[in-house]
Amino acid sequence: MATINDHRHSSTKDIAGSISSNSLSDPTSDLEIFAKEVLNALIMDNLPPTPNNFSLYFDRILDDKSDGLRRQIGAILELEEGNSDEKNIGLERTLKQGFSSIKSILQLTATLYKNMTLMEKILDKRKEEMKSTPSQAVATDLLSSLSNDVGKLGGILKKQVSHMKELYTQTATVVRQVENETIFDDQYGVYNKRYLIAKLTQESHLIEEFRHKSSLIMVQLSRETVSQITGEKAKGLMIRTIARLLLKTSRRSDTVAHYGEGVFAMMLKHTDMESAKRAAERLYDLVSGTNFFLGENEIQLRIAIGISEISPANTIENTLICTLDAMEKANDETKVHYFICNG
Repeated sequence: MATINDHRHSSTKDIAGSISSNSLSDPTSDLEIFAKEVLNALIMDNLPPTPNNFSLYFDRILDDKSDGLRRQIGAILELEEGNSDEKNIGLERTLKQGFSSIKSILQLTATLYKNMTLMEKILDKRKEEMKSTPSQAVATDLLSSLSNDVGKLGGILKKQVSHMKELYTQTATVVRQVENETIFDDQYGVYNKRYLIAKLTQESHLIEEFRHKSSLIMVQLSRETVSQITGEKAKGLMIRTIARLLLKTSRRSDTVAHYGEGVFAMMLKHTDMESAKRAAERLYDLVSGTNFFLGENEIQLRIAIGISEISPANTIENTLICTLDAMEKANDETKVHYFICNG
């Protein structure tokens, strides 16, 4: 099988020349031409153009290109990828700080335990001495000595407890910082609202740059379904089912997130409104085909769906509000599967 460096066929040479001649053109065109070269290299090497293979060839072939082209494509990739590495580094540093504080707390706890054990031994020793005291004067001296021992040890313990309190405060601060950086919703197994907003903001910038279409779908259990549920446990189970079905119907490029209060969002990259409508219909049919039994009652799941187009002309906040309003309208119309945001 040919290697990556052996892929220089006449067609790819033509493409490479085209890239060179387009060095002053817009970076989007250069990226498209380069992507074709990568695809041709995969085909010539008899490799399937899967995302992993494409990524591998993309990086390796890019290494052989001019500095100008690498900078152009690098700028586009940076816009798409964001500053995830920097965020990961910051989170790693925060976690290491937290682990260091926890380690200090454990060490201090061990020292406190030793000191408490020492105090118990001192007390036991003084008790035995007092049992054999021949006079009150000697007993008074023993009590005075015991008081001094306890006082010294008490001062040490007080300082250690104060230090532990400081370490606990530091650890609690780290935990809050980590929580503020999380992107995953453990309860439902999808991304959280913070990550959703970050991805929507990033996608809005990409749309402004590349002029493609992307859409947003927001979903929740219909009020009709919720009215049939008794108990928070059953309701939570059904909401988790919605999250699972969203993941099942989503593509690799989609972002599924829990917006809050049982409302889920799915960002559909490179998806126009017509395709988003079809995705909403598929999701509605999938959910409607799922039934639950609560005791002797059979409940057929229904959802309310709102759809909107992601546009740089609207703020992310307005897009979310408009999509939520469309979802609420769908909730009011039991015969309508979804509503489209008109904002």
